Amino acid sequence: MEKIRLEIIGMSYSQSQSGAYALILGEKDGKRRLPIIIGGFEAQSIAIELEKIKTPRPLTHDLFKTFAESFDIAISEVIINKFNEGVFYSVLICSDGKKDLELDSRTSDAIALALRFGCPVYTYESIMVAAGILMEEESETTRPGDVAEDESVPEETSFSEQTLEELNQMLQSAVENEEYEKAVRIRDEIKKRK
Repeated sequence: MEKIRLEIIGMSYSQSQSGAYALILGEKDGKRRLPIIIGGFEAQSIAIELEKIKTPRPLTHDLFKTFAESFDIAISEVIINKFNEGVFYSVLICSDGKKDLELDSRTSDAIALALRFGCPVYTYESIMVAAGILMEEESETTRPGDVAEDESVPEETSFSEQTLEELNQMLQSAVENEEYEKAVRIRDEIKKRK
């Protein structure tokens, strides 16, 4: 079966599930999108890696990478290989240089690890047909790591009244306190002003 290469298009708060996010994967050199609902922790982990935010302590996916590399194990690719009853399934293709292994993984964890290992993410045509969305023309550009704001974002996350200096201090504090969702929103506000 021929694999289709995917890339991260963006992430937004899920309007259908409280506390969840929609991770949007796009067909490389194509117009089809694959929206995947993921949990807040995985969304944080993906956003932090996309933005290269340094955390004071390793997140679970960072620990997994360090552990794997300590034993000379690498992830060469991630394949979203199944879609059943609204749930995506994935495998990690791992190698220790002598043999390749296929490990079952939740798709959100697989993508967080793919980012850390710098490996490609693939799926199959049957999954794109079953769960993909064809985008004729995108109304606004979303960069990887961007978190789109909507009505579900609480009022207190608005940072428009703070100065740039205050925002930088708040960003530092959020990272030190491991409040990564807040850090991403502050970072977005800083980028808007530059």
